[in-house]
Amino acid sequence: MSLDKHSFFNNIIKTQNQHIVLSVLKEKNIELYIKREDQIHPLVSGNKFRKLKYNLQEATNQQKKTLLTFGGAFSNHIVATAVAGTLRGFRTVGIIRGDELGKDVAKTLANNSTLRKASESGMKFEFISREYYREKTRPQFIETLQEKHGDFYSIPEGGTNELAIKGCEEILTTEDSQFDYICSCVGTGGTISGIINNAKDHQKVLGFPALKGDFLENEILKYAKKQENWELIKEYHFGGYGKYTDELIHFINRFKSETDIPLDPIYTGKMMFGVLDMINNKRFPNGSKILIIHTGGLQGIEGFNQRLKSKQKDLKIL
Repeated sequence: MSLDKHSFFNNIIKTQNQHIVLSVLKEKNIELYIKREDQIHPLVSGNKFRKLKYNLQEATNQQKKTLLTFGGAFSNHIVATAVAGTLRGFRTVGIIRGDELGKDVAKTLANNSTLRKASESGMKFEFISREYYREKTRPQFIETLQEKHGDFYSIPEGGTNELAIKGCEEILTTEDSQFDYICSCVGTGGTISGIINNAKDHQKVLGFPALKGDFLENEILKYAKKQENWELIKEYHFGGYGKYTDELIHFINRFKSETDIPLDPIYTGKMMFGVLDMINNKRFPNGSKILIIHTGGLQGIEGFNQRLKSKQKDLKIL
């Protein structure tokens, strides 16, 4: 599936549900499918496309010329905003956490595929200290940015706001009502909130956080219109955001070889590991039909492999 500047965000996009065939699923009498949101676009894929859709429409309605957003050095959201902005004719600015990255930008871009791809799509960066980054929602901070970058449309870190939720509500379609469980990764809580809002009454939404901590429930409750149909499964974060084990890397590679479906190590790999572990341990009723949402993020694999190589680990995501 491809998008150009004429069709980008103009229609509701439906993605295919791919049947997963593994011996454990037959043994446990479970039907498992994965919604291939990662196939929307190589760099604006999955939940990033969904979150940006109505935000870019609103930026156009407000006649803004510049998109400004925030993120870390390996943010999928930063790349997606840069690419989507270019397709729609916006200038883009990324406020990046970590002022040390700005000391030698050429070296940073050479060693960081995420920022390099965003730069190649025309995004201009401002690297700021982690301490100053924490001030990003304060009015004075925003005023300073406006003085530097002019009038812009601001998109929050990770892309989650009311318009993002509206976009994520379009992930599920009427055909998905056949499933008993819907499984999603959880970062900022925006994607799962949209899924919760559009899930049918008989469906249970399971979220797999990539971060440690109990704050996500409150973030989800800001946007979720239902409170009884979802649950966070918290034991599969592998130590926290960006953390991993050798077991996780081997699992991702084995899963790809068995299904031809790529997973990323930050979000989807952990979720899929968790779902299959739960199936193995009979935590789903016999005969359950499960739909997993593939939220994309595959562009980050290259940078993750660079990280593994720098640690002299004999591991690589294939």
